[in-house]
Amino acid sequence: MKAAVLNSIPGQLEIEDITIDSPGPREVLIETKAAGLCHSDLHFMEGKYPHPCPAVLGHESAGVVTEVGSDVHYVQPGDHVITCLSAFCGHCEQCIGGHLSLCENKNTELVRPSDKPSRLSRNGEPVNSFLHLSSFAEQMLVHEHAVVKIREEMPLDKAALIGCGVTTGLGAVFRTARVEPGSSVAVIGCGGIGLSAVQGARIAGANKIVAVDMNQSKLELAEAMGATHTVNAADGDPVEQVRDLTDGGGVHFSFEAVGLKDTAEQAFRMLRHGGQATVIGMIPVGTMVEVHGVDFLYEKKLTGSNMGSNQFRTDMPRFVEMYLDGRLKLDEMVSKTIELEQINDGFEEMKTGNVARSVIGF
Repeated sequence: MKAAVLNSIPGQLEIEDITIDSPGPREVLIETKAAGLCHSDLHFMEGKYPHPCPAVLGHESAGVVTEVGSDVHYVQPGDHVITCLSAFCGHCEQCIGGHLSLCENKNTELVRPSDKPSRLSRNGEPVNSFLHLSSFAEQMLVHEHAVVKIREEMPLDKAALIGCGVTTGLGAVFRTARVEPGSSVAVIGCGGIGLSAVQGARIAGANKIVAVDMNQSKLELAEAMGATHTVNAADGDPVEQVRDLTDGGGVHFSFEAVGLKDTAEQAFRMLRHGGQATVIGMIPVGTMVEVHGVDFLYEKKLTGSNMGSNQFRTDMPRFVEMYLDGRLKLDEMVSKTIELEQINDGFEEMKTGNVARSVIGF
């Protein structure tokens, strides 16, 4: 099958023919139908996060089940599924407590033992999987706990977005921060995740939703998604601009969807007393975030969010329902549909900041 392989870090992806194995007892073989280009993939390509090479990247995807292992009962061939990197064991303390995205065993129990054939290989040599998925390929071989069944009427190119960016943004609002109706919200960064957070705030009933970005076209898109106000950070200090929009007090909830030290600190400084800042973006390894210690006396909170603190087996079907009944806008988030061979061009466009999401159609 064709796949986009990362052979060195930093580096670009190379389209190669690789071999995919047959499903083991608890594994599922999926024909990939769509895969979104997520900034997280770019972080690994640029070396901001480590990963062994060679590897097939990609983690935001949807497809159709073609074959299942002998012990799989949750899905069967023909089922439409969304994949999720929050694969879970189901029995550790985090899983039992409802925190599937923090599963303690996913990197041991959900991968193949070293004495078994690799799921992916090239000329007889193993190729590493990425985040339990590796969706920049015509097929995926994954553990059954990395997929969720969805309704067949859901378009799979839109369903792919739910596999990461949409769930991350909505989950940060619904599950991590638990935004309350009538509250004020600021979202820094209006890419796929930030736009999803804006929509989450709208669906949650926030009264004031301030979108912050340096790209005017993205701010206009944020308004279409439900932002009541926009702040162009290129026009001056975004913290002061947000405070001006909230009578000087700041917002109840802020969300950082960029992954930078400066924007994380801005998210905290935008808060009113008792507010909560949630960092969604992947801040590079080794980066330290600084906040003014006295602000903690005013019960301001700074927290992180891993994939929106999701419970994806229940969350994603609900998000599908939100799309099908018109509450969740996904069509507008797809900036471009590309072929696998155009993937590096897609990541170059991502770097310009002018696209919300590019999606590979298989």
